[in-house]
Amino acid sequence: MNFTSLYKLLLIAGLALLSIGAFAAEPVAKSDEGIAIGGRDSVTYHSLERSPQDKAVAGVESYVVEWKGATWQFGSKKSADLFKADPERYSPAYNGHCANALSLDRGLLVTDGTHWEIFGEQLYLFYAARGRDRWINADDITPFVAAANSAWENILKNQ
Repeated sequence: MNFTSLYKLLLIAGLALLSIGAFAAEPVAKSDEGIAIGGRDSVTYHSLERSPQDKAVAGVESYVVEWKGATWQFGSKKSADLFKADPERYSPAYNGHCANALSLDRGLLVTDGTHWEIFGEQLYLFYAARGRDRWINADDITPFVAAANSAWENILKNQ
C-alpha cells in the first residue's frame, strides 16, 4: 500500500468516526442557526422572580459558549463564565427541550426559553404556558419527571 492510499484510508476512517460522533451527540433545543434555547441566558433564570414570573433574559452575541454542538448566549460575561465552569448545573433539563412533551411521550419539542420553571435546582423549559401550568399546578411532579426522564433516555439510546 502506497502513502497516498494509506492517507485516503485514514482520511475516510477519520471522517467516519466524526460522523458517528455527530450522531451520538445529545440533541439540544436550538434554532436553525444553532442558537440554544432561543438565545436566552440559562444562568440568569436561577435569579429571576418566579411569582409573578419574570421574563427570561436574552443573551447577546458578545457572550457565547459552545457546548453540546450549540451556541449558548448570555447577557453578561459573568453568566457566560459561570456556565462555562459548570454547564451541567446551568443548562436546562433535556438540553432545553419541552419537559411537558417528554413527560407525555410526545418526543422532542424545541423551546425558545419563554416558558420556564425551576424545580429544586433544575431549570425546566416548556413549549407553551399550558405545559408549565400542568407542572406547577400538580400536587407532585415526580411522575412527570420520571416519565420525561424515561422518554429522554429512550431518545438518547435510539440515536
